[in-house]
Amino acid sequence: MSLATDPATSSPPADSAAFAPVDFRTEPARYRHWRLQVDGDLARLTMAVNPEGGLRPGYALKLNSYDLGVDIELADAIQRLRFEHPQVRCMVLDGALEKVFCAGANIQMLRSSGHAWKVNFCKFTNETRLTLEDYAENSGVRTLAACNGATAGGGYELAIACERILLVDDRNSAVSLPEVPLLAVLPGTGGLTRLVDKRRVRRDLADVFCTLVEGIKGRKAVEWGLVDDLAPLSQFGQERDRIARELADSVPDRAERQGVALGELEVSSAANSRKTRHTTLEWDLGTRVARLTLHLPKEPGPANAEQARQAGARWWFFELMRGFDDALLHLRVNLSGINLVTLRVEGNPEVALAADAMLAAHHEDWFVNEVTLYARRVLKRLDMTAKSLFAHVDAGTAFAGTFLEVALACDRIYLLDDEEEQVRLGVSAMNGGFYPMGNGLTRLETRFLDDDDTVANILSKHGLLDAVDADELGLATEALDRIDWDDQVRMQEEERAAYSPDALTGMEANLRFAGPETMETKIFGRLTAWQNWIFQRPNAVGATGALQCYGTPIRPQFDYNRT
Repeated sequence: MSLATDPATSSPPADSAAFAPVDFRTEPARYRHWRLQVDGDLARLTMAVNPEGGLRPGYALKLNSYDLGVDIELADAIQRLRFEHPQVRCMVLDGALEKVFCAGANIQMLRSSGHAWKVNFCKFTNETRLTLEDYAENSGVRTLAACNGATAGGGYELAIACERILLVDDRNSAVSLPEVPLLAVLPGTGGLTRLVDKRRVRRDLADVFCTLVEGIKGRKAVEWGLVDDLAPLSQFGQERDRIARELADSVPDRAERQGVALGELEVSSAANSRKTRHTTLEWDLGTRVARLTLHLPKEPGPANAEQARQAGARWWFFELMRGFDDALLHLRVNLSGINLVTLRVEGNPEVALAADAMLAAHHEDWFVNEVTLYARRVLKRLDMTAKSLFAHVDAGTAFAGTFLEVALACDRIYLLDDEEEQVRLGVSAMNGGFYPMGNGLTRLETRFLDDDDTVANILSKHGLLDAVDADELGLATEALDRIDWDDQVRMQEEERAAYSPDALTGMEANLRFAGPETMETKIFGRLTAWQNWIFQRPNAVGATGALQCYGTPIRPQFDYNRT
């Protein structure tokens, strides 16, 4: 969270419906808050937030504090580095302001936002942090946070998403997570979990750290494991560059790689729809139901990695995933009134399996690997979307391989069992581990938890399965014949859309991630809990709550009864 705010206003929190829809598409030429520089195998991403560049009116982004618009640009920059600059071996995150790296999420923005906006803001921010960590773990790019000044709240959370942290040693600059003492909430983008699970800070020291408004600086920050390196102000730039060079040299040379330009995803919008070349999202706010359809081409497309690179951003598989991601973000942030999303994949399942065969055969190619990693992140975004998800596997659908993952991510799978329709699902090598969930398991392993024999049996059925076989293998929630299909599906949709969205969000978050806990599942599980409880409590957001009183002469008043 941020230490930068304006005096409280009397305006009530605004719902997202009161503003124009958010478009998650951007490019470096349109950035207002970040500077991206690439010099050979080194990239430098500098936070230079425009105070007057808030996504919504009514607040100033002082001291490199951020809102959703700042994070949209950050996510885009990381994405562009992965695809357009694959030769990069080390990325440095630093700040453009004197004595400040980042003050975290803007408090006035949070104060003036409705609950759904706050939740989705923190969720997207967390996913962006995870994308940064994925960049290091799976793309092999070393990451360095060069904290040139005060690093507070979400600013420190951004730093600990990097592999290594350099802090300026100027007797003033500290790292801090001051949300508990200042705002009566918690670090909302994984700060507490990363502190102990990732950086291995001793929990009693973490407890002290998280209750110190002023944070910890200098040698103690290194001793406690909060940062890795220190440098005096006079030598900070030199030390930053030295560490970056050292990190880059620890990675094999990538100079031969040629980047692929992303271009802007082409989207057409209407009153109740949003479409790309391979996706269609339609919704009805009256019924609280949206329908998301993925459209496969008639031909499988590139047969090898070279052809895929030549197709670039117009490779249908990559473009489809970009459209899928766009639709999911639009559903989350701009369509909070939608309770249920039905998903279909239209096309020939053999096309899906042929595309998967190419992905599996050429996964060591950097571009094919990056596209696969991107598909993995989109599927995780689907897992984490707070909507009920029903897959409709009926005539003309192609839930095969990668697109079987779409069905497996859903809360229910309805399968049409009709001999004349020849409905088929498909299994490929991509279902065997290329797309792990946040719990570290595949979606098949999560569906059939601790039933390794069933998982192995399904994976052995490479190719297409008819409806009867798919149902017998447990790949359907319910198989319906043609006579019952329309009425049963309609009734199930109406029933689900009528339930409390709060109860459904809690239920789905509990059920979707069976199996072991990981840092990622902890982050999102705790995010769901604290935001849907702490962020609603009067101690934080009431008229005399800490979030409302922060930055004013008024002291917050707390209900000290614990529950």
